[in-house]
Amino acid sequence: MLKLAFLLIGPASFRAHWSAISVLGGSLILLAILIAANVVPAFAEIAGALLGLAFAAYGAAALAGALAARQRGAERLAWVLPAASVLMGLLLILAPFQSDLALGWLLAILFLTDAIGRVVPALVGKFRGWRLHVAIAAAEVLLAAMLILNWPLPRSQNIPLCIGAFLGLAGWLLLRLGVMLRNLEEEVAILMLPIFAGRGWYEHAPILVDDDTPPGRSETPLLIRVWTPRGCAVDTERMPIVDRYFGAVNPDGSISTGHSSLEMAPDVYISHYPVEERTRSRDHFLHALSASTDNDAPGIFQPSYAVEVANWVEADQEVRFHTYNARRLRAFWIGYRQDTLYNVVNRNCSTVIAGALDAALEGVLATPHPWRRLLGLLLNPDLWLAALMRVRADSATWTPGFLLDYVVPLSRIVDRPELSWSARFAWFLSRFRRSMRDSVPEAGRPEAA
Repeated sequence: MLKLAFLLIGPASFRAHWSAISVLGGSLILLAILIAANVVPAFAEIAGALLGLAFAAYGAAALAGALAARQRGAERLAWVLPAASVLMGLLLILAPFQSDLALGWLLAILFLTDAIGRVVPALVGKFRGWRLHVAIAAAEVLLAAMLILNWPLPRSQNIPLCIGAFLGLAGWLLLRLGVMLRNLEEEVAILMLPIFAGRGWYEHAPILVDDDTPPGRSETPLLIRVWTPRGCAVDTERMPIVDRYFGAVNPDGSISTGHSSLEMAPDVYISHYPVEERTRSRDHFLHALSASTDNDAPGIFQPSYAVEVANWVEADQEVRFHTYNARRLRAFWIGYRQDTLYNVVNRNCSTVIAGALDAALEGVLATPHPWRRLLGLLLNPDLWLAALMRVRADSATWTPGFLLDYVVPLSRIVDRPELSWSARFAWFLSRFRRSMRDSVPEAGRPEAA
């Protein structure tokens, strides 16, 4: 979440504040140690209450968005995470007034869920840095076991330990980022920093020698098109979550994984595709998800959307951006297209689109008041949703489903940063009322007087 916020605001706004960022990071680490050691119990209670407010606000906003999108075919399972977030937030807020048992079990379940989401893709994909994800998953399993077994520390101490770990990781990230910003040259993209470079998706991040002023709103939209696995397949068997984010099964048993592309008229069209598409069956699906060189294949770059539609079908989803940096996007594309190598996990149609979009959005929210903008972003549920997709993609890979759920909240962030919270709440409330009204059968509605 912090990395995405700093990416959108850009290094130019924060370069003069690198020391403040480092001090803030160090202070969070110190606070995390005090909370984890439970030296001052009031610290843990206050930090828990603040985290609870954050989780509850995020969950409530995400639930409202899911409810508003219900008639657009949103996944019912997409409600589970926001509901769990609201529940955990309330438990954190009420922790001083109730038993730690419920909160401990909920935290343990969330740790185990995240650990499974990390370790399975890491062991299957064996991508760059997969051992780190396995280590993080092992630590999460250990914390979950401590919370469930109430041993070797009592649950009343384990919960402050978890809160301290959360704050400590955020502080470590800020400390590293501040030091790195100090040494980052003005022409180098923030995406080149090591904290972004774990999977190698930003090796073509732009280096711009001349002045790079923040862009304004453009009348020419940046188009992200997504062929979702279920949307581009025919008569698929339903596999919730799997056919939303990974692949849908066709009647003949083959796997449809979807596709994604990016277009900026008149001269940029990014669509990476293997020269020979491999037929993926259920039996070979897991092998196809490996990032090993066995799955490397020659790739091609499609010339236009019209050619793709003529050879296949139209995309079933489209997202538009009007605020972006065209120069950075072109620089990224010039570097990426020098190599046509295609790998279904580490260099596929969606990894390039995510990388190109991040390059195009760097610094679009630049401001003379970066701390105020940073606080506004951290309070924005859309940033939480987009950051969640980045985490999931980093622990597996970018797929058309992950990409779609990433670009939708991002488009709201960059194209409507001035939207007030009162207006946002009114929008959610109107969608909620409309959804409730449409869910009542016609026969059950009261007749107008």
